[in-house]
Amino acid sequence: MRVAIAEDELHTRTEIRQLLLRFASENGVSFEITEFADGDSITDNYQSDYDLILMDIEMPFVDGMTAAEEIRKVDQEVTIIFITNAPQYAIKGYKVGALDYILKPLSYYAFSESIRRAISKIRARRMDDFYITIPVKGGARRIGINSICYVEVIDHDLFYHVGNEVIETRGTIREVESELTPHHFFKCNKGCLINLAKVTGYNKNDVTVGQHVLPVSRSRKKPLQEAIHVYLDGVT
Repeated sequence: MRVAIAEDELHTRTEIRQLLLRFASENGVSFEITEFADGDSITDNYQSDYDLILMDIEMPFVDGMTAAEEIRKVDQEVTIIFITNAPQYAIKGYKVGALDYILKPLSYYAFSESIRRAISKIRARRMDDFYITIPVKGGARRIGINSICYVEVIDHDLFYHVGNEVIETRGTIREVESELTPHHFFKCNKGCLINLAKVTGYNKNDVTVGQHVLPVSRSRKKPLQEAIHVYLDGVT
């Protein structure tokens, strides 16, 4: 499992590495660990190379929350856990889809519980890593279902929003709904199907999926809230 540590204090980076190695030894897992000394170093030319990022919130150049926002622009899949001595910042982690936060000073028990949850989520995501093939101009595209943020229909065209890319094809939202609903997708209005795994926030009128704010129809508001809670209960 590929893990990145973003922490400006060398002694804390060393401590996190040692805790990871202890967890690996006790639980029969393997970690490939990369260390970064600040938020700007992990976001610079970021590639989706990691399964898990352990990130300090308070760093002097680019703080962890800002770094996470930048990472989420290109990588909706990586699991993020914040490490902080200021719990008041942790609530903001919901906006960037953080799984958890660990308070300093670090204790092995709290650390191991968070890592255990992260591994369960990552393994579940891998097991659910299905693909669909859609026709596009000049051929076809194979898309990982977990990489889809949402699908919308405009006139008779379907638009798959996958990361920063929009893939256009022909079809109906009903056809897509029957294919994707078993994979935690939800129809938030008559022309839009969202991936519940990508939801980073919602209110009575809108739902935020990745970086996109989408309208929720009146009849779908309560079912959407229920669907989000059911999904979250299933991954935690």
